[in-house]
Amino acid sequence: MNKIDEMSKITDSEISENVEVTASVIEESFVDAGTKIGPFAHLRPNSKIGKNCRIGNFCEIKNSTIGDGTKVSHLAYVGDAEIGKNCNIGCGVIFVNYNGKIKQKIEIGNNVFVGSNCNLIAPLKIEDNVYICAGTTVTNNLKENDFVVGRARETIKPNRAEKYLKNYHKKDDEQI
Repeated sequence: MNKIDEMSKITDSEISENVEVTASVIEESFVDAGTKIGPFAHLRPNSKIGKNCRIGNFCEIKNSTIGDGTKVSHLAYVGDAEIGKNCNIGCGVIFVNYNGKIKQKIEIGNNVFVGSNCNLIAPLKIEDNVYICAGTTVTNNLKENDFVVGRARETIKPNRAEKYLKNYHKKDDEQI
């Protein structure tokens, strides 16, 4: 039995059995059995969500296929993508699929972990069993069992904030 709350809007879509939809929008999409959507998720046209998936708070899925058991838990954008089974797409992950002229595809294999706050820049192919550390921007294809971390070390400059904050603290009636 499905649980679809009154705050959800579903148009021209197919919803399988035992699906939960909470305060979300689903348009021209397919959601397979046992999947939980929302709250505040948006499945845009041509989204295909597999069995026992989780599409969580403030996630947007567009023109993408999500494999069985995959979780896109919160604050993520997945566009023009194919994601395999049993993957984790962390908080704040962005599938960067548009370069200003064309939309390109991102393919992710099975059992891939994408940590929080990552950018995946299309076109991109990520094979099975890859681990992407939080805060990484990925621009190169990744092979099976790759581990990738792409962070710059922070630079701390003591006593410099005042220079950058001086205009921030002006009153509303003062011109910045």
